[in-house]
Amino acid sequence: MTALTLSTAAAPGLRADAIVIGVAKGAKGPSVAPGAEAVDKAYDGRLAGVLETLGASGAEGEVTKLPAPSGFKAPVVVAVGLGAEPGKGAGYDAEALRRAAGVAARALAGAKKAAFALPLAEADDAGVVGEGVLLGAYSFDAYKESGRDAGAKGGGKAPLAEAALLGAKPRDKAYKAAVERAAAVAEELNRARDLVNTPPNDLNPEAFAAVAQAAAKEHGIKVQVLDEKALTKGGYGGILGVGAGSASGPRLVKLSYTSPKAKKSLAFVGKGITYDSGGISLKPAGHNETMKCDMAGAAAVFAAVVAAARLGLEANVTGWLALAENMPSGSATRPGDVLRMYSGKTVEVLNTDAEGRLVLADALWAASQEKPDAIIDVATLTGAIMLALGSRTYAVMANDDAFRSAVHEAAEEVGEPAWPMPLPEHLRKGMDSPTADIANMGERMGGGLVAGLFLREFVGEGITWAHLDIAGPAFNEGGPFGYTPKGGTGTAVRTLVRVAELAAAGELG
Repeated sequence: MTALTLSTAAAPGLRADAIVIGVAKGAKGPSVAPGAEAVDKAYDGRLAGVLETLGASGAEGEVTKLPAPSGFKAPVVVAVGLGAEPGKGAGYDAEALRRAAGVAARALAGAKKAAFALPLAEADDAGVVGEGVLLGAYSFDAYKESGRDAGAKGGGKAPLAEAALLGAKPRDKAYKAAVERAAAVAEELNRARDLVNTPPNDLNPEAFAAVAQAAAKEHGIKVQVLDEKALTKGGYGGILGVGAGSASGPRLVKLSYTSPKAKKSLAFVGKGITYDSGGISLKPAGHNETMKCDMAGAAAVFAAVVAAARLGLEANVTGWLALAENMPSGSATRPGDVLRMYSGKTVEVLNTDAEGRLVLADALWAASQEKPDAIIDVATLTGAIMLALGSRTYAVMANDDAFRSAVHEAAEEVGEPAWPMPLPEHLRKGMDSPTADIANMGERMGGGLVAGLFLREFVGEGITWAHLDIAGPAFNEGGPFGYTPKGGTGTAVRTLVRVAELAAAGELG
């Protein structure tokens, strides 16, 4: 991963491949953002005019490269758009800084060192810029010849090797802590991206469990893995039913991070369908190619628990990874089958492609038995949510309005677009079954909300719970933007970490 350093060096004398500055979109044209004063001075105060001549406007995501002024040790200045100029006395929005840093880091792939002279009004800004750099520099090249030799073969470019944050204070504890937090969260988020991007022939439930076990050992996290035998003995009918058609057996992984100073306990539950064919209710052509991403919820939960451990948060955080491969075969669950879940409830399976809610139901009930203060599940659950919210925003549902608001605010704070959604009681009736306690399908309209209502049935009484449907933003099929790459995005990792931080600080409500 890109190395982050804090530097008090002046831009002209720093040896680097490029100097990154910010440019905002002002009322009368582009304006040079704070942090780039030395660069602007070297252009005799005309840098904004030069950038405008080159076509720069300061719009978000815009990158303009120009030769560095005489006397600079770096050969290139990279001006990156910050979007609208803030009002008088206001600072730059954290997400604008994060995205700009990510865009610049991606534009500098192949460079050994870049100096970032972006606005750093306080320590938190250093963390935000550092996070943007580390997320924007991400690339997944494990299966490319170029990736195996850092760009020496095949024409690929290695990620930016080092980013020096100018204007930071290397000896200031707050600045150091902000950058260390950014590094821990970004590294684990990028690990989640790697998992989502890994082909399903290399990441089945057993392999995912092995990754979790290795990370747990490294970071002092207690881990328990239930295989098919243990799942059968325990009565986990949902997970077993989904995994019944695959040659790769299902797993339930429990990761437990505990702090001796914890006053709150959280349980995170992740949907981990390592490949989703739809089962007997086979997905139509054109809908299978990206289904390796159907374990993005479990990847997010895994990454968040490890990040909490690395940060030493004063909260107990348990992650439950419900892992299975949903395949059609002679042993697969059929539409019309009835499964007895871990909770004891029976579910009539009307559609085997509504499988995520089945594995989550077992894991939610298992998490509930430990009576945590709150449970959050994360899942690429429904196409219906994508129709409602698009590809960049995830849904937040909950059995408690205040908790739903708290999770939504945490998501927005860290730069993950989310939207609160209701759980209308009238939709519950559509899941009534003449054969079982509940069916896994209900009304077609409002399908994302129906799925949330189904999950609510498996949350223990009196436990605060939220459901994040990340089907849209978990996997980016378009081109990269901001600090978001093509492919796996790591959505919800930062929200979960922030919720855990709030719990540790006694501010979760």
